[in-house]
Amino acid sequence: MRTADKQIADILVRYGEPFAGNVWRVQGTAVIYHKTLERIAAQAGIVFEPPTIIRAERDEAVILVSGRLPGAKPGTERLEWSLGEALINVNYRVSGKQAAYVYAMAEKRGKDRVILKLIELHGLVYSEEEADEFRQGQPATVHSVHEEFHESDAFDAVTEAEGDLKRRIDEAESVNAVTDLMLDTETQATLNAMPRGTRDEVRDYAKARLVALGWPSRKTGQRRAAAA
Repeated sequence: MRTADKQIADILVRYGEPFAGNVWRVQGTAVIYHKTLERIAAQAGIVFEPPTIIRAERDEAVILVSGRLPGAKPGTERLEWSLGEALINVNYRVSGKQAAYVYAMAEKRGKDRVILKLIELHGLVYSEEEADEFRQGQPATVHSVHEEFHESDAFDAVTEAEGDLKRRIDEAESVNAVTDLMLDTETQATLNAMPRGTRDEVRDYAKARLVALGWPSRKTGQRRAAAA
């Protein structure tokens, strides 16, 4: 595991979160799920102050978010703040008939940035809610930290497919739902297009989900067949 990944993994484990399944890479930049950061905030006891609306337009929202992390001793509480911005067709894109929620996106981005600062992951990993900027080649803050990340780089297809499939596995609420997903023709095509290591990791992730949903751990052969 590269040094940066080890740093990220060491911090995540403090809050009971594994690196695998929560973090992926966009052209070398580590990205973490929003829902993972929400779980960490709850685990850490982070308290958010009422937000301050900086800009409020139909297609744009800028929100100032502040959060506090309780300290182990009196007087050691930490306070961090950050801005969350969302501007349709600039750093927040919607397609087709998808509804645009600029205030919700701005709030998510602001909170995620504050959480990352408070748990000392800021600069090491970025929230998935920044992915719109990554995909559109406008990762200003990422560019300043990772000089090798070019503005024309597209969102890596393999890591995007891996992250999407893992999200769908997480959303499956029963053993049958997981097995149906993994046996689906489209899923099989996606898996077959992945490098072997990535494909095996996704299958292992599905197996872990099956166990979490109550699939008997001793029935390894059946799980392997279901997730293959």
